[in-house]
Amino acid sequence: MGRVLLIGRLAVRDLRRRPVEAALLLLAVLAATTTLTLGLVLRNAAGDPYQNTREATSGPDVVVSAGTAAGLPDLERIAGAAGVSGHSGPFPVAAAKIEAGGRVSDVQAVGRDTGAAAIDQPALVSGGWVRDGGVVLEAAFAAAFGVTVGDRVTVNGRSFDVAGVAVTASMAPYPGSSCLVATGCASGPVTDDDLPPGVLRTPGLVWLTGADVRSLAPDTLAYLMSLKLAAPGEAAAFVAANDEGSTIAPGGPLPPRIQPWQEIQADATEVAGDSQILLMIGAWLLGLLAVASLSVLVGGRMADQTRRVGLLKAVGGTPGLVAVVLLAEYLLVAVVAAAAGLAIGALSAPLLTDAGAGLLGSAGTPGLTFTTIGTVTAAALAVAALATTAPALRAARSSTVGALSDPARPPRRSGWLIAVSARLPVPLLLALRVAARRPRRFVLAVTGVAVTVSGVYVVMILDAFLSGPSSTGYGAAQNDLLRRVLLTWTVILLLLAAVNAVVITWATVLDNRHTSALARALGATPREMTVALAAAQAIPALLGAVLGVFPAGFALFETIMAVTGGDGDRATVPPLWQLSAVVLATVLVVSALTAIPAHFGTRRPVTEALRAV
Repeated sequence: MGRVLLIGRLAVRDLRRRPVEAALLLLAVLAATTTLTLGLVLRNAAGDPYQNTREATSGPDVVVSAGTAAGLPDLERIAGAAGVSGHSGPFPVAAAKIEAGGRVSDVQAVGRDTGAAAIDQPALVSGGWVRDGGVVLEAAFAAAFGVTVGDRVTVNGRSFDVAGVAVTASMAPYPGSSCLVATGCASGPVTDDDLPPGVLRTPGLVWLTGADVRSLAPDTLAYLMSLKLAAPGEAAAFVAANDEGSTIAPGGPLPPRIQPWQEIQADATEVAGDSQILLMIGAWLLGLLAVASLSVLVGGRMADQTRRVGLLKAVGGTPGLVAVVLLAEYLLVAVVAAAAGLAIGALSAPLLTDAGAGLLGSAGTPGLTFTTIGTVTAAALAVAALATTAPALRAARSSTVGALSDPARPPRRSGWLIAVSARLPVPLLLALRVAARRPRRFVLAVTGVAVTVSGVYVVMILDAFLSGPSSTGYGAAQNDLLRRVLLTWTVILLLLAAVNAVVITWATVLDNRHTSALARALGATPREMTVALAAAQAIPALLGAVLGVFPAGFALFETIMAVTGGDGDRATVPPLWQLSAVVLATVLVVSALTAIPAHFGTRRPVTEALRAV
């Protein structure tokens, strides 16, 4: 315990001596852990509301639909299959058009009894259940269509009162409702001219009495049946077993469609799943930026701790102990950042989860599982270890005498660099030489900007994609939710990128304080040195912005489409002028951010800086 206590005290004392750098370390890891937490807790974000709806409606374990009356024998066979403990239906279903307030929409009208069913009884949100001349609308469809209880609507030319609004667990909320009719359904950016006759376009769901449904389309009815199983968890196996019993005769009707409740739940929570994917990708981007930020901070701190390393080794510390002490402070910051990220992510997750009008309840504050806590903590420690292990080992292996004397490092001289920069203006000459002195830092700066711009590129495409009419098949509220997710990780990404740019500049200022003082002693002005240090960051910013658009941005977008199963061909790539504006804005913002620390770094008197060499 004495060794552990010693390591802990040394790590904490060093963090307290440099609170600003410790705060930057914390911020860099915190951004990544918060986004990772959001992605993990959203995995089952809408699961509770769906389960609430399923319990309130005596939701079915399996839903079976037949497109025509010819499929009724198959429905009877499936209702009598082994494992079925009860069923409701078959209920007639008619394709229809509903009109209210000048708006028209396709709907699937399900005929129900006026009494409550033991299985799959929609739960009323407002109003009452079906009656003669009264229609009940699915809640998400009613909200999208702008209809409330008491309104008058027209269904296939017949006038009905809106008797109630209800939710169901037998299919996903609008606009993800299952297609029940034989003619088929279509969703997304299609026009009526593109659809074959009879195909419904993003239909809503309504309930009428059985007699009213049969009067709407007596010759083209479909049928719906809901089943309860003795073992609900084996619904998928039941579906697989009973799908094999349906045959397709040449020219005959299609066999019934059988859906287990798990598939319906997946459809109902699809938006939450896509939100999770976006946040997980954002977490990866932030993790890369965090590693870049930490690498620069750690490198600067290690250079600043050279004498401290020598003192530790002079009083008996082994290279291993020194390396552990240097590593411990960063792992301590990672643990604090993981704890804070878990708390912030769990508390802010409800802002990015919306059960929607079609489900009961809300996601609330998701609970943190041991798996989530362990994953986030391990990721934070991995980021810190990845960035600090190599510099810590390098510092620990340095000689004790060399570390105590801390001699100035002679600059590297490259003949080609001197030849290229000799005739440039003083600020550009100094900027090029500053950038070339630290090639690894230059690469980190390019990588950080490329990661940020690739994220911005994807956000531009996805935002335009989500803003289009019926672009995703989701409703407007779900599209707004996905845009909030995009906005969340974009803001965090930009903030961390700004911190990264400032950190790199400040590390460059510290590394070049002696060189800058010598240049000023030879005639360079403080303004020229400020411009040189800012321009040294503008060079990698320009290169990183170009790489961030292509190929990094293009590759990231294709990855998202592959993971989510989206259709990338329907997305529109931003025009060239917008991409050029992003590159130019990136260079200008990086230059502005880096000019501030560069300005303060050149205020130190020349004599004082040279005396410290």
